[in-house]
Amino acid sequence: MTLRHLRIFLAVCQEGAATAAAEKLYIAQPTVSVAIRELERHYKVTLFDRIGRRLFLTEAGEQMRSYAQHIVSLLEEMETRAQDWEETGTLRVGSSITIGTVELPGIVKRLQEQYPKLRIEVRICNSDTIEGAILGNEIDLGLIEGPHRSGKLAAAELWGDELVFLCPPDHPFAGRTVSPGKAGREPFLLRERGSAGRDLVESSLKSHNVELRPLWQSISNHAILSGVAAGLGLAALPLSLVQPAIDAGQVSQFWMEGVRCTRQFRLLYHQNKYLTRPMREMIRLCQETW
Repeated sequence: MTLRHLRIFLAVCQEGAATAAAEKLYIAQPTVSVAIRELERHYKVTLFDRIGRRLFLTEAGEQMRSYAQHIVSLLEEMETRAQDWEETGTLRVGSSITIGTVELPGIVKRLQEQYPKLRIEVRICNSDTIEGAILGNEIDLGLIEGPHRSGKLAAAELWGDELVFLCPPDHPFAGRTVSPGKAGREPFLLRERGSAGRDLVESSLKSHNVELRPLWQSISNHAILSGVAAGLGLAALPLSLVQPAIDAGQVSQFWMEGVRCTRQFRLLYHQNKYLTRPMREMIRLCQETW
């Protein structure tokens, strides 16, 4: 028994004759008769009384019609709604803290304007956590700073940003260029382990034989920025995030000889992931932004 059998059966119920049902469905009359006989054999019932040239539903046929109408109606509803599933479901996005603070809110707002029925869930965490969440199918798309590690992930390359070195406004380093070794002897406030920004800073200084021992470790860029402004130590944070604090004189920028911390952003997804229309549009918006 197939849905085709049920559609033919319902057409016969409506038209009262196999010939009329065949014309309605644009199929041959013998095909209608065969489908009805197959239904009757399958369920071991008689569905129609054949009186004269018309077909009349038996009691079993009436019960069959009730179920068939419900089943076919559900199928038609599913087919109608399936066309909008991609735009009415949930898009799960993971973002590093910097991207999630500076650019992501605007991107999400633009995407939501295009797909108002779409639910967009965002998780802000570090790059390592985002990679794991994509591999575990906990999120659909992830925005990270720097390279990714897993070969199971596909990446859309984006533009990036620069980490700049910061100190309190009254610090001797303010506005100056110093050696990495000299800067390394100062207390540093760093992001938590697993942060792409921290990995970049530590690897850049290691190439100059400088190993940092952070006084503070935090998942919050703003907490680190406040610590620098309070005179607790030095830090390296994204320029896009700290420019207002530099302009306001809350912190000062300094430079290290031969050290520049630039990084590239990437949008990640599992290589086996089916990209819906909203996902593809989010990738486009990110590429347009960076």
